[in-house]
Amino acid sequence: MMRTDLTRPGRGFAALISLGAFGASEVLRLGQLHFTRVAAAAGAEGVEVREELLRDASTELPQLATELAARGLHAVYSCPTGLWREDGRLDDAALRSALAATRLLGAARLKMSIGGFGPASADSWAPLKSLLQSPSGPELLIENDQTPEAGSLPALQRFFSAAQAQGLPLAMTFDMGNWHWVGECPQAAALALGGQVGYVHCKGVLREPTRWVAVPLAQSQAPWRTLLGQLPADVPWAIEYPLQGADLIATVRAELALLRREALRLREARAERAHALA
Repeated sequence: MMRTDLTRPGRGFAALISLGAFGASEVLRLGQLHFTRVAAAAGAEGVEVREELLRDASTELPQLATELAARGLHAVYSCPTGLWREDGRLDDAALRSALAATRLLGAARLKMSIGGFGPASADSWAPLKSLLQSPSGPELLIENDQTPEAGSLPALQRFFSAAQAQGLPLAMTFDMGNWHWVGECPQAAALALGGQVGYVHCKGVLREPTRWVAVPLAQSQAPWRTLLGQLPADVPWAIEYPLQGADLIATVRAELALLRREALRLREARAERAHALA
């Protein structure tokens, strides 16, 4: 778990589902507990719980925690609030709230973006370290979002470089699709930041006349296999594209199988290369 003693949750592949993949309106209607059970029935090894899709966190989080523990599922808590406000000040209230929710859920990982991190943020490292130093974790993962301020490659390179210099080697949630929203090359981002990655959002993309949209990997216009080949295959991967179908469990099961096949293929290929060089 992420602490200032530099320890982290043990690395290892797991196939997760970001619960928003089932559609915001449906998740708000039926609840994340319902879709956690769908994910489990399809064989997912964990889920990402979305703060913005909680109808009543005070009741839903304990229910989800009980379900996750009973099924032995991994959990990631996703908070949509940026770590830093627009003026560059650390949003410590948002982080405290997100950490409390993550612990209540029993999740090992908390995902946030950097928000308005910039030159005015220099004085915020000490309070950030203080908030993250609990021996019970969780690990904080920084995601590339769909904004230039918190999702562009230069912004994230500056942030991770500064964090490393401060003795806070935070890991990254690498969202495969979000780079397109900010006009960045995902392959270039993977080459630059691949060593930081502790969690992957698997997402295909399709260009419509005026916007990008998320689609299943098999429908993606982007070279998703090439991109995954540049990323770690020994960390959790989560489906973060629309999951729909008349037989939803069968659809989810097939998509999870695709992720597992790709991760296994990459691990085997890398093992063979390492053996050949030994």
